[in-house]
Amino acid sequence: MRRVEIMDTTLRDGEQTQGVSFSPAEKLNIAKALLGQLRVDRIEIASARVSEGEREAVTAVLDWAAEAGFVERVEVLGFIDGGKSVDWIRACGGRVINLLCKGSEKHCSGQLGKSLDQHLEDVRRAIDLAHERGLRVNLYLEDWSNGFHDSPDYVFTLMEGLHGAGVEHFMLPDTLGVLTPDQVYNSLSEMGERFPWARFDFHPHNDYGLGTANSLMAVKAGVSAVHCTVNCLGERAGNASLAEVVVNLRDRMEVEVGVDEAHLATLSRMVENFAGKRLAENAPIVGEDVFTQTSGIHADGDKKGGLYQTALTPERFARRRSYALGKMSGKASLQKNLERLDISLSPENFDKVLERVVKLGDSKKTITSEDLPFIIAEVLESRDYDHVKLLDCTVTSSMPLVSTASIRLEVEGDTHLVTGQGNGGFDAFMNAVRKVMKRYSITVPQLTDYEVRIPKGGKSDALTECAIDWEDENGRSYKTRGVHANQVFAAMHAAVRVLNIRMHQASRLPKEG
Repeated sequence: MRRVEIMDTTLRDGEQTQGVSFSPAEKLNIAKALLGQLRVDRIEIASARVSEGEREAVTAVLDWAAEAGFVERVEVLGFIDGGKSVDWIRACGGRVINLLCKGSEKHCSGQLGKSLDQHLEDVRRAIDLAHERGLRVNLYLEDWSNGFHDSPDYVFTLMEGLHGAGVEHFMLPDTLGVLTPDQVYNSLSEMGERFPWARFDFHPHNDYGLGTANSLMAVKAGVSAVHCTVNCLGERAGNASLAEVVVNLRDRMEVEVGVDEAHLATLSRMVENFAGKRLAENAPIVGEDVFTQTSGIHADGDKKGGLYQTALTPERFARRRSYALGKMSGKASLQKNLERLDISLSPENFDKVLERVVKLGDSKKTITSEDLPFIIAEVLESRDYDHVKLLDCTVTSSMPLVSTASIRLEVEGDTHLVTGQGNGGFDAFMNAVRKVMKRYSITVPQLTDYEVRIPKGGKSDALTECAIDWEDENGRSYKTRGVHANQVFAAMHAAVRVLNIRMHQASRLPKEG
């Protein structure tokens, strides 16, 4: 089976996303995950001479890579600048320079003001200098896609002039993301036929949403490597998505790719957090909802034989399939969620709960499986999930002072009056809650994500929905929501919900003695 390399440029091209700048520590952690866990073939981590902070980051990554045996797989973009980029990369400990030259006549004459012969002479001189100082050389032909279309003789003459120059990878960018899949295949096929001695990479951009499709056609045309970024980061509409390209190459092109798919989602979340750019919940492969079935018909089909499942199984990516609850839920969707919670209901009560779920779905976007115990308790008039009640709460906040929360909390019928202080009203509330729950040997889960939103078009007095993700000491995840006109109190209601879940779990454990 033919093997295709994956070169990830999240830390270089991905950082050209508007508003994204990775700290040295973040770059190091992403690089470790890309090479050590995901096992991509190569990574491009920076542009030479950008800043002192970039020098620090590149040095840290290269120091780690040298110790871990990955240093030959770490690349840095450099320029034809009289050897300044070469010296910068060598000083950081680099071994590979991705030299940038002009791949279109328009760029060469319009931006550099030089003829092809003059530019070719500069490129060869830069390559020789890099070799003299111990660097391996790859070469970007910037704006190659337009150059091949508008001035193919320029591209062909440039390539011929670099035959035997010691370039390991000729990297062909669709710099402005203008190519269609057919154009990618035809142009790259011709490049391969004309220059069989060259090893080509394809560097797509996603301006027309064709980054993944173009990557597949590039591989079909014979390129040896494709460039991607995590979460499609990159300038304008971004680059090709690493997750999409890897999975499609395996499933559609039947080529060998060395990437460990089990780490795709984890790395996606890491980059999402470091970049501060939220990933769409329906993003293929790594989106939060892509393994969630919403339609009751789909859940029923899965139950009866996996009728709505494909090769994209969640287990393949170390994830789990879920079944959404809402107005489109059927019996199978509800049953799947009850099984996950290890809850059984009589047929009569099952129908009552399903009716309530569908009704709530008309007014609430989503209902999580964590909401189910409360819906069941409400429908059956049960107190099983009413262990903890917030009876009263007063929050005092002042700009120069810490916040204080005084609460009356009822736990299993006993009332506790406690006070907590913290960095904001919610933090003060949680510190007060911990004092109470400690008496019951209940550990309050760690908050891992916190989201506040109001309905679209809502006014300043609109209800606020607070959604909080939690993780307990055993690594189990919970998601709870609270609704209130005050966002702090909405968060408190969400916290009380997770406390009730924890109390219910504790009540089901076997008692000692």
